[in-house]
Amino acid sequence: MNEHDESKLDEALEESFPASDPPANTVETGVRAGVPPAHELVVDDAERHRFVLDIDGQLAVLEYERAAGSLKLIHTEVPEALRGRRYGEALVEAAILAARAQGLRVVAVCKFAQAYLRKRRLRAAR
Repeated sequence: MNEHDESKLDEALEESFPASDPPANTVETGVRAGVPPAHELVVDDAERHRFVLDIDGQLAVLEYERAAGSLKLIHTEVPEALRGRRYGEALVEAAILAARAQGLRVVAVCKFAQAYLRKRRLRAAR
């Protein structure tokens, strides 16, 4: 992503989910460098306002809201059995690519998406 595309990425630091949600940048759900696998397998379920990745019948999901000029990333959920395989990252990457294709600004409310965007920015700055 170049400098001009970076300006379309925003982070909303407001709390929107209960403290019981798992932290985004932990051993179980940590964000790693590099392009995540399987982002090309993510499907935009626009009717339900979510990006979905089906792995052997288990769904990893990124809920979103579309508004005028933006795509707000609300919550990422990856089943316990699928964690650690970068499927959450694949969902966020697919959302970023979809937003870019539609000329939308990305607003990350989801703590996992925020962490992924920070890592991505650091990689791009190197």
